[in-house]
Amino acid sequence: MMNTALVSLALPREFRWRWVWLTPLILFGALIAGTAIGETSISMATVLKVLANQLLGANYVVDRIDAGIIWNYRLSRAIVAAGCGAGLALAGVVLQALLRNPLADPYLMGISAGASTGAVAVTVVGIGAGAFTLSAGAFAGAGLAFALVVLLAHVASGGAWSGRSSQANGVIILAGIAGSQLFSALTAFMIAKSASAEQARSIMFWLLGNLSGVRWDDVVLAVPTALAGLLICLWHRRALDVFTFGADSAASMGIAVRPVRSVLIVSMALVTAVMVSMVGAIGFVGLVIPHAMRFIVGSRHTRLVPASALAGAVFLIGSDILSRTLVSGQVLPIGVITSLIGAPAFALIMIRGMRRR
Repeated sequence: MMNTALVSLALPREFRWRWVWLTPLILFGALIAGTAIGETSISMATVLKVLANQLLGANYVVDRIDAGIIWNYRLSRAIVAAGCGAGLALAGVVLQALLRNPLADPYLMGISAGASTGAVAVTVVGIGAGAFTLSAGAFAGAGLAFALVVLLAHVASGGAWSGRSSQANGVIILAGIAGSQLFSALTAFMIAKSASAEQARSIMFWLLGNLSGVRWDDVVLAVPTALAGLLICLWHRRALDVFTFGADSAASMGIAVRPVRSVLIVSMALVTAVMVSMVGAIGFVGLVIPHAMRFIVGSRHTRLVPASALAGAVFLIGSDILSRTLVSGQVLPIGVITSLIGAPAFALIMIRGMRRR
């Protein structure tokens, strides 16, 4: 029976291309909404005129302040939100397939905690003497944390974590938990020892996810990173299908388990590190979105990967809109919104999944 299932995965049904044309429309609609809706009320006509001026070279007369808000603040913010949402959702898809754990998400590898430590080390402790920005420090911390988790998993398992052993999944999860706790403790220690009240407040706001500071420079980094993650996942979509049956099944299908697993985990770790370094720790995107999309499009990664990327992008744009409009005159950390939506959604998904068994 297992062989039959594996053959069916190796020869999936024809992808439903008739739905593909909806993807750019949905994403475009979400970006327009993220650009039009915000703290300041700006008409849709003004939004469209500004976009026409910037993208098509039109010469509509618009207020310069409105044009600056739309082009330099809201649109860039919406695009970065889309890239980060897509990247985090893809990382969740990959980790849940490789580790065969429904609770796996991008921050399981200690990346979020490491990024937080790096950001605090730069802004509070002053490591780098001003040579590093907050984002650069966060990326360095994320990379260090991931390297430590991989080293710990390698030592603890005698090299088995990247092999076909059933022990591998458990080892990398435990190593990620240990790494997260270590770097979270380091972050708390540095804040308590060196941060002023104002620094502690700004750091805590960033740790909960913050898109307020992103601009077009971040777009240049976020979009290519998300697209690269999407292409890597699509390239390995058949391998991801087979990995859901276990590493031994993947090896029996001719997949080079260690290289493929290493490429996927490292690439998703880098995607997560880049996103976290720009916007901080945003939870539940990589955990909830893959599960929700499995209910809609099924578990085959030919459909699950692009669907999760699109849903993650739209979800984070929508969460960002709520973070700017839910409380009048105040911008909430976007991580608060994703948690308020994601936790109940995950509970419903979990209850529905258990009832189906």
